[in-house]
Amino acid sequence: MNFALILFVLVVVTGVVWAFDRFWARKKRPADARDPWWVEYGGSFFPVILAVFLLRSFLVEPFKIPSGSMIPTLLVGDFILVNKYTYGVRLPVINKKIVELNSPQRGDVVVFRYPPDPSLDYIKRVVGLPGDKVVYRNKKLSINGQEMSQSKTEDYLDRDRLFYTPRFIETLSGVGHHILVEAEAPSFVRQIARFPHEDKCHYNSEGVSCEVPAGHYFMMGDNRDNSQDSRFWGFVPDENLVGKAFFIWFNFGDLKRIGPFH
Repeated sequence: MNFALILFVLVVVTGVVWAFDRFWARKKRPADARDPWWVEYGGSFFPVILAVFLLRSFLVEPFKIPSGSMIPTLLVGDFILVNKYTYGVRLPVINKKIVELNSPQRGDVVVFRYPPDPSLDYIKRVVGLPGDKVVYRNKKLSINGQEMSQSKTEDYLDRDRLFYTPRFIETLSGVGHHILVEAEAPSFVRQIARFPHEDKCHYNSEGVSCEVPAGHYFMMGDNRDNSQDSRFWGFVPDENLVGKAFFIWFNFGDLKRIGPFH
């Protein structure tokens, strides 16, 4: 469902009703006449819908985490906020960038439109920038020939399955974040899809290496062995970026999770 398009249509419809009444119909009615119901509702909803549309399109947009691919950073059921202008100002609905601002950095947690099906929103961590050579083999990440620091910390407990998973702190661009790595899971990538620029990636029994093409990004989930990401379906083009995730504003199961994350 394209919620941005629905909001846009509602803004146009209620705005036309409000403008028609404000500048023409109201002058034709007797001074003591009651507004028609369609004018009353249209005029009341227009400023509210317009405010929501502008806020959601240019400032922040809420999302709900549907899967466990970003555990332990983000849990299923987290409600998050996404900064819509960090990577440039885009026109709503058509998503065309009109103002260039910042570019994604390694380590950013980003919401984007899933390349194989742009009607779906995905969230992953930026690992590779345009021009980078990204290698993920034997559960170790290297970028441009340099292995990223990975230090062991306390195991992560999945309270639903009562299952412990080894947890590490990985450092990208000088900032650490937690990742989960299952020693028993295979290192090779299974069920690889066909994708644009697939010739830039090379697979073997130990994992994958990719050269990120211009205007694209390589994304990975923090739950490394339980994430369908760029290893499986390829690169994310710049035009698919939605924004940078930065804040958990609610979780029905754990109110302590409310706050910023990285």
